[in-house]
Amino acid sequence: MDTAVAIRTLEATYKSSADAAAVETMILKLTEKEGPSLKSKGKASIATRIAVLTWRSLLIMSREWKYYWLRLILCMLLTLSVGTVFSGLGHSLSSIVTRVAAIFVFISFTSLLSIAGVPAHMKEIKIYACEQSNQHSGALVFLLGQLLSSIPFLFLVSISSGLVFYFLIGLRDQFNLLMYFVLNFFMCLLANEGLIMSVVTIWQDIFWSILTLLCINVLMMLSAGYFRSRSALPGPVWMYPISYIAFHTYSIQGLLENEYNGTSFAVGQVRTISGYQALQSSYETSPNGHSKWENLLVLFLMAIGYRVLVFFLLQFCVRKNLSSRRLFWCNKSTNNAR
Repeated sequence: MDTAVAIRTLEATYKSSADAAAVETMILKLTEKEGPSLKSKGKASIATRIAVLTWRSLLIMSREWKYYWLRLILCMLLTLSVGTVFSGLGHSLSSIVTRVAAIFVFISFTSLLSIAGVPAHMKEIKIYACEQSNQHSGALVFLLGQLLSSIPFLFLVSISSGLVFYFLIGLRDQFNLLMYFVLNFFMCLLANEGLIMSVVTIWQDIFWSILTLLCINVLMMLSAGYFRSRSALPGPVWMYPISYIAFHTYSIQGLLENEYNGTSFAVGQVRTISGYQALQSSYETSPNGHSKWENLLVLFLMAIGYRVLVFFLLQFCVRKNLSSRRLFWCNKSTNNAR
């Protein structure tokens, strides 16, 4: 007897038997009794997947010392170096130019050090690509998990490095000003992490990602308003759009407004000038007392905007690579079969 005919005969015999009817009755009873539990079994909710991915990323951060803890140590060493170089400035009118330089160097160089996290981001993108191919994770779940897990580490970097730098260069000894400094630096790091993820997602190669990020950071540093005021920058390219998309600009401007708005400096024995007027020779700021919060809001929106960009890049770049790999393996298996 042919194998196919035998299989069909067995199927027909089973379907007409009492055993098949008993099994179908049992399945129907179980479905009616525990239908919702059975249907949802094996499919974790979005909140559960986000929590699992967050916890996994936190474990990776705590174990991968060369990606995270070494970066924290480097940030502390940089902060100590910059702080000791610019220590003992005092609070006179002549100290403003040097203090502006110290804040610019601190923000710019810590942003450059963040590029050391490229290999870690590359590893997470590869894990996401593998999970996406198996339909275990989505772009939104991955981004939220990565964001929530990175916040403790970035806050640790910002509060440790920020406190050391704040007191070494002698900024104003007020708790609310100190907290704004830490929060501003934290938002700057958060925006920078979003930029790094965007570039890594586009290239998915460590060498080209690091090279691209170095170029972008240098361009942002040049247009941040320290080497030349923003109003004096050439209109095309440098002022629009680079100076407006550089997070260095808003971070430095907010920190300087936090330090000097509401202060005054004596000029001779008769006249005094405000901190805003004293700053104009070194850096352009706004006399508005709420301007520093506007700069903080811009940094927050940039951090969110970069992650929205990463979301669309994950949808396009990662899925495109997965499709290419599947096509490659399909062609390879077809050739091997021939």
